[in-house]
Amino acid sequence: MTRRLLHPSTLFFVAALTGSACHAGGQREPVTVQSAAARGTPTDPPAAAAPATASAGGRSELSYMPSITPPFPELFARMTAAKPTIMQRQLALMQARYDLANRPARGVTMSRSKPLQEGVRVKLPRGATWSNLAAMSPAEIRDKELWPAGFYPLPHTNQAEGGFVFPNSQIVETKRQEGRDLTRFDLDFDLPEHFLPEFPPPLYLTTRPDLGDVSQGKLVTNQNFFQIFEGILNPKDLDGLRLLVTPFPQQQFNLTDDRRSERPSTGATCFDCHANGHTNGTYHLAPDARPEAYRHRINTPTLRGVNMQRLFGSQRSLKTVEDFTQFEQRGAYFDGDIVMATKKGTNVLERGSQVANMADFQELLAFPPAPKLRANDKKLDPALATPAELRGQSVFFGRGQCATCHAPPIYSDNFSHDLRAERFFRPREINGLMAIGDGPIKTFPLRGIKDSPPYLHDGRLLTLEDTVEFFNLVLELKLGDGEKSDLVAFMRAL
Repeated sequence: MTRRLLHPSTLFFVAALTGSACHAGGQREPVTVQSAAARGTPTDPPAAAAPATASAGGRSELSYMPSITPPFPELFARMTAAKPTIMQRQLALMQARYDLANRPARGVTMSRSKPLQEGVRVKLPRGATWSNLAAMSPAEIRDKELWPAGFYPLPHTNQAEGGFVFPNSQIVETKRQEGRDLTRFDLDFDLPEHFLPEFPPPLYLTTRPDLGDVSQGKLVTNQNFFQIFEGILNPKDLDGLRLLVTPFPQQQFNLTDDRRSERPSTGATCFDCHANGHTNGTYHLAPDARPEAYRHRINTPTLRGVNMQRLFGSQRSLKTVEDFTQFEQRGAYFDGDIVMATKKGTNVLERGSQVANMADFQELLAFPPAPKLRANDKKLDPALATPAELRGQSVFFGRGQCATCHAPPIYSDNFSHDLRAERFFRPREINGLMAIGDGPIKTFPLRGIKDSPPYLHDGRLLTLEDTVEFFNLVLELKLGDGEKSDLVAFMRAL
């Protein structure tokens, strides 16, 4: 009798399903990077931190996550017991990087009324000044270990675990309206509320600018979307919105024992992260890279103005909003792991109707009004702008080189660019994250940018002032203090 041999790929798939070759406890594949907490060392990179790698050449033994978990009571007890240590480590990192004080700007608010935080919040290395750093070459900053801690990539609250982490405002209002709990028992959100977008954010439609904020100041959920939008949307767009506020199973929120909610969960909705079609600051890990130490933290981008954009996702360069809608739900929801998606109940959206309807509604989401911008070229109207805003516009289109990538009318070139920030530092491990180069990142639109803190794809820059200092160094612009201040004033008017 002839013996049939399994193909190596089949053996690998079986190993992934049975959890063989994986350590117990339901955790992801191990990497050789040792955490700062385990070493008993400071949580942010020390002055002379040695480069670290994950396995040989930064590779991991496995691409799949273990799918066998211990009984839920055991998992819950172990991870809730570990939570205080995890949160203490992450909050210490944030305090070491940033000035987290609530210091709002005078006379400047987001589209509704929430004050913007002002000032540079990234802390400088001892003895350094922004002007001194700007006068140095990238190699000099790297060799002297002077790259500011807040400019390094920002790790997830628990990099080894990852997953969606929702701000408290979203958790409270979702539970009040739907009874659905987005609380994670293993970790909490790591940024203060005053650095986040206003909640709930206003919602503007390209088809009905006369209505202003269509949301009526409410968080749009499956409990109220029909009452709010009936008579405003056509049936196809109304159905698309219905799907955007419908919970689907997700890696951390699902009905299996392998979840991070105390009770079995029906899942998460698109609008749990993209609140009212905008953003609430929810973050997770990009689904594409492995091992875990090399996955980038991703801050939820706004969906406003997607009708004018040609790339979607910070690095995956999805070509249509339909692609983004379909693949985000089937990819990012489950960390890009097709095995876990099958186990936990992925929702396979039909492209020709469901995905199309969801995309159609998203393409109606408009940028907030910008009364100081001219209708024809979306530059400042001199009769309405302040002198500082006009000076900032000159810097933006001149010495600041901002318009090279952020071009009107949406202040994006619809491309991705590699800033090569790794010129300024050596690779190192930060709370489980390997800080290396970011690679090509989508040019996000700057229209309505004051409504969307924190900034950069991983949210490492808390204010517009932080953003200006970051790009002043990365692009080696050598702007003066006045030029930086004027740039911020201009961006607040966009």
